[in-house]
Amino acid sequence: MGLPSSPPPPRSPLPSPPWAAGAARPRAAETGAAHERVYRSLRGRIMHGEIQPGVALPLRGIGEHYGVSMTPAREAVRRLVAEGALTLSASGRVSTPDLGPERIEELAALRALLEPELASRALPRAHMALIDRMQGINAAISQAVIRHDPPAYIRSNLEFHRSLYLRAQAPAMLAMVETVWLQLGPTMSKLYAKLRRQEPPSNHRIIIAALKAGDEPGLRLAVRTDVTQGLRMLAA
Repeated sequence: MGLPSSPPPPRSPLPSPPWAAGAARPRAAETGAAHERVYRSLRGRIMHGEIQPGVALPLRGIGEHYGVSMTPAREAVRRLVAEGALTLSASGRVSTPDLGPERIEELAALRALLEPELASRALPRAHMALIDRMQGINAAISQAVIRHDPPAYIRSNLEFHRSLYLRAQAPAMLAMVETVWLQLGPTMSKLYAKLRRQEPPSNHRIIIAALKAGDEPGLRLAVRTDVTQGLRMLAA
């Protein structure tokens, strides 16, 4: 049984693993950290909205897809449950979170608190090389919109913000923000479908303009608006 993905169909949702095409099936013994490989791959897929909210991820399906035994699959899932990226029911069912309005509002509030602060701390180190990089990422977001590719859109959108926040030199704060992104990943996929994007977020242009102008209040406002606007529409 394979892992489900977003968007449907529900069958064979993950890309076909190498052994499905006749390649030798990888063995967990070939790596000393099979669970780390599974963890990082699943974490990225969840964060980037590649799996819809409320989708079950059976341990057997995870193990079969990644060519590992149940032990590393279970360890990867345990870590993701601890981070809030997956939920574990009393019956043992593992699934992506299907967030209600109150939880979405709570996570949006966290983003509104943390991300403007990171942007503000990054501003003194926001040189032209960073601004050029962010403009390039914004162009990639435009391409994802044209291709109607939600995971690529979400991935590039997060990279736009991460590129700025790394300049804040506040790793603990950034780690907290990335945990929020992770918990929101499946919800962001739902949000993308609801917004029906036709262009990159307009606030990205305002963020770039504020960086160029050294406008700290304008930067804070643009970041806060950008990271909460859509989520609060979902929570309404």
